[in-house]
Amino acid sequence: MAVNSVSLEVFRNLLASVAEEMGVTLGRTSYSANMKERRDYSCGVFDAAGSMVAQAAHIPVHLGAMPASVGAVLDAFDVGPGDVAILNDPYLGGTHLPDVSLMAPVHLADGTLAGYVANRGHHADIGGMSPGSLPLSTELFQEGVIIPPLKLIEGGRLNEPLLELICRNTRTPDERRGDFSAQLAAIRTGQRRFLDLVGRYGLATLNEHTAALFDYAEVLTRAALRKLPDGAYSFADAMEDDGQGNEHLVIACTATLADGHVTFDFDGTTTETDGCVNTPLAVTEAVALYVVRCLLGGDVPANDGVRRAVTVVAERGSLVNANPPHAVSGGNVETSQRIGDVLFGCLAQAAPDVIPAASQGTMNNVLAGGTNPATGKPFVYYETLAGGMGGGPLRAGASGVHSHMTNTLNTPAEALEFAFPIRVRRYAIRPRTGGIGRHPGGDGVVRELEFIARSTVSLITERRTSRPYGLAGGGPGVGGENVVLRSGGMDEQLPAKATIELRPGDILRVSTPGGGGWGSP
Repeated sequence: MAVNSVSLEVFRNLLASVAEEMGVTLGRTSYSANMKERRDYSCGVFDAAGSMVAQAAHIPVHLGAMPASVGAVLDAFDVGPGDVAILNDPYLGGTHLPDVSLMAPVHLADGTLAGYVANRGHHADIGGMSPGSLPLSTELFQEGVIIPPLKLIEGGRLNEPLLELICRNTRTPDERRGDFSAQLAAIRTGQRRFLDLVGRYGLATLNEHTAALFDYAEVLTRAALRKLPDGAYSFADAMEDDGQGNEHLVIACTATLADGHVTFDFDGTTTETDGCVNTPLAVTEAVALYVVRCLLGGDVPANDGVRRAVTVVAERGSLVNANPPHAVSGGNVETSQRIGDVLFGCLAQAAPDVIPAASQGTMNNVLAGGTNPATGKPFVYYETLAGGMGGGPLRAGASGVHSHMTNTLNTPAEALEFAFPIRVRRYAIRPRTGGIGRHPGGDGVVRELEFIARSTVSLITERRTSRPYGLAGGGPGVGGENVVLRSGGMDEQLPAKATIELRPGDILRVSTPGGGGWGSP
């Protein structure tokens, strides 16, 4: 079959459908509320060289980093028929330890390698020093079980001791087994659907269209970048703190546009820090790809062809390219959001009529664990909370949504109260928290959780002392706030990052930031 504009679009959607169906399988068969309800997972399809050819509309920070983890597996060992690899090491293409990736080859009946399928799921607990495995850590070893590239299944046979070792080091082993089973089911779905495509069209035709899709994505990306004026555009913002007393950690970047190519150079960014907000390079690259894809719109294939027009330069040992074993649990969720704010701030100077003001700039991570009095078993709850989107050149920002590097849902109150000893006391839009402007920023939300059991609660949040910036004369969004309403009547203001003990009857109130406004009001 000759490649033409029609066949290219057909194969683009066929390959994406493989990833999408993997995601449906994972969501429907998963065990935890974090995967089943919030859909905190991502799926991708790769060619025989390990390049991403298609992805589902899942989580940007997962998907942008996933090719590096596939590459780490291929560098470590041969993945043969019947094998499934597992890893979560942030310094080998991972993001943070709770995000565990599975990857498997797709072989034809004669043993020919056709490609790979992979998924990454956020496990609500993977061990470590506090429930939820996003602690206020000072080194990676405190954050949970570190899994280098290993074979979870070899030649069709499950490595039961490896699975038992991983699950035994988590607080909720039965839940982990259920979620791993869902990830394996998604792998099988991806393999079957990939083979269906090969059986219908032939491997040669599929490979021909895959190569053409890479080229097509590159051409469209370069064309979009050429619409922007060449030049160097600099911007800086900062993380408020790292949970260890180090404050105002600067992230600086210069975006250089030149003939359809963009280079993001993070010269001037602070060095790696003591706390948990460092990021491995794969996360920083994932943000850069996401920001560029936002410029492109939905008509550009989501594959590694986009990478050909993007270069990331980040000094080793900096906050955005940390060395092991620096702690990274908050880097994937919080620092990634600030990197996005900085890159959008750079490009807003080149494309002022395109780029919106800053969104809430945090994922508002809430983690809790203890013993459920109803069952006598341990529980771990994890959720990220929505906030305000930034207003843009065309419209006001949306209120109460997840933005940028996260693409998850909330945990519905009914599901949360069914699964955990927690009662949702209040869940509402936080009015007048979006920045003023011709197009105002969206409002944040207020989430109040009453704890029925004694619980250890961790918060990893940002934009509590700083505010999401406005653009083109718009005002900043209102910052967030963390408060504990003690059962005895005392209110306790919490910092952006904290681990505390709550007693039955205590209420945690998390108020999330609004987005910045765009344009003079």
